[in-house]
Amino acid sequence: MKEENKRKPLKVIHSSTPLRINDIGGWTDTWFSGEGKVLNFAVAPRVEVRIQVFSNIKKRPERVLVRAKNYGDTFRLNPEKHHYDQHPLLQGAINSMAIPQNLEIEISLRSPIPVGSSTGTSASVCVALLGALDFLTLQKHSRDEIVTLAHRVETDKLEQQSGIQDQICAAYGGICFIHMYSYPQSHVSKLELEENVREELDRRLCLIYLGKAHSSSALHEEVIATLERKGSQFGMIRKLRNLAQQAQQTLLKGDLAALGEVMIQNNECQRALHSQLISEEADSVIEIAKKYKAAGWKVNGAGGKGGSLTILGSEENSMIAKMIEDINLLRKGIKHLPISLSKTGLKVWEEGETKKDFS
Repeated sequence: MKEENKRKPLKVIHSSTPLRINDIGGWTDTWFSGEGKVLNFAVAPRVEVRIQVFSNIKKRPERVLVRAKNYGDTFRLNPEKHHYDQHPLLQGAINSMAIPQNLEIEISLRSPIPVGSSTGTSASVCVALLGALDFLTLQKHSRDEIVTLAHRVETDKLEQQSGIQDQICAAYGGICFIHMYSYPQSHVSKLELEENVREELDRRLCLIYLGKAHSSSALHEEVIATLERKGSQFGMIRKLRNLAQQAQQTLLKGDLAALGEVMIQNNECQRALHSQLISEEADSVIEIAKKYKAAGWKVNGAGGKGGSLTILGSEENSMIAKMIEDINLLRKGIKHLPISLSKTGLKVWEEGETKKDFS
């Protein structure tokens, strides 16, 4: 290992992607919905990937070293072998790209917020990793091709339930309105807000971690089975689609009070799908948000135990500060996580070269 540390890399590649919050219309960007409409926000801090590239002088088959910093794990793998026994998402992404056999690489990955925060972190990591690996391949992929590859890692290789919105948010950045006209095909438009509206939104958005990692549990399988049975015309699916469109319209008008109402309606739709999709911890945070005159709130992602909540705070900075102080006093690991809107999606660059902005 000491010899490896002394080696000078041929090149060093970096990539980064934003996280996803406040997914209005979530649950409709899925195969069982058929058609979906989602509006979501990309935020910093961003997921970061660093790849050091060396010559594979020893011709070793396990020529990829991975350091997953959030887990404290380091492992080697052969990118030609399709094993998913250590970190399946990372292994699936790595073997999606044809890494030249004459190269040996060391990958370091870091997420800036706790694992399982319901902020699309898995998709952000996957898109960032694929974007960085793409620099090593002969076939250069477009942004939309990377989105598709990242989605297929979760659905095809790992056989997991996955909507399409998180990968899109990670690659595009900004505030995206996604119309999934036929799963998984979609049209994506980035909203261009007036600068004063954007600044106001940025100032008032709060991300609250609910104390423990979110897990897609039997609860979600139960909800999915219900939605699958009722189909794309189920009233709640239609309502969620409509809320995404309403959110788009309120933002373009600069009406943040109306946006807050849409967030609350979406949260109650999630509760109506299953009461346990809004946890006790989420409700305790919501009570504090109400006390300090927040405009809106919504559990991020699918909901359930753990994860996070987005709050659109009061117009007054002092009220937001007091709200955050009271939320942090709840203990149990519940805490405010600082964020800011991220205009850009996937960025990839080689040290010493110009950054490539896919968004």
